[in-house]
Amino acid sequence: MKDEILSHREMCNIEDVQTLQRGMNFRLNPTHSVILMSQRKNAPYNDSILDDNLTIIYEGHDAPKTEGLKNPKSLDQPAFTKTGKPTENGKFVAAVEKYRKGGTPEPVRVYEKLLSGVWSYRGTFDLIDYDFISDGQRKVYRFALKLTDRQVTSGEPASLVEPLERTRIIPTEVKKLVWKRDKGRCVICGSTENLHFDHDIPFSRGGSSITVDNVRILCAKHNLQKHDKIE
Repeated sequence: MKDEILSHREMCNIEDVQTLQRGMNFRLNPTHSVILMSQRKNAPYNDSILDDNLTIIYEGHDAPKTEGLKNPKSLDQPAFTKTGKPTENGKFVAAVEKYRKGGTPEPVRVYEKLLSGVWSYRGTFDLIDYDFISDGQRKVYRFALKLTDRQVTSGEPASLVEPLERTRIIPTEVKKLVWKRDKGRCVICGSTENLHFDHDIPFSRGGSSITVDNVRILCAKHNLQKHDKIE
């Protein structure tokens, strides 16, 4: 569920993998790709959420560190390995090029690291564009992903979820402040399990995604009971 709060182990269980170490995972499952993002100060890549609260800009990944290789941060991000196989960057680029020619956009599940040991499921996004641009020292890939009204389930076709106007992205800083304020517990029952970030007043009824005052932590039980009602 979008805005669910997860541990790394729970995230791996959802994707049915032993571990998730790479940030970019093209077709980790047959129906979708997975990316791990971070906007923390010590994050290795420059990921961001645009002001429309619907679009993520995700930076591609560097060449792997190998013996005798220069600092990967001094090299252009590669689309192919030395043997000619596409890197994760290359696979994402190929998916965008296919979409540009009239294909269906690649569905991507996005998880964001908020704090040490605390992750949040951002939702399913369509991979719609990319650039290969200079960051002042080298060239990097910047991928654009837009929140979609499709949801993917492993082994099943994409299905519809609630309309986009009700599912805007809650900014990272808001989530971090709410997590600390609510002490990582459901504000109604105090549970620390199956938690979600919830709009107190739903976006569809004028509530804001960008203010701490309108976001709170609820457990799955109370989140489902509330639905779209203003309490």
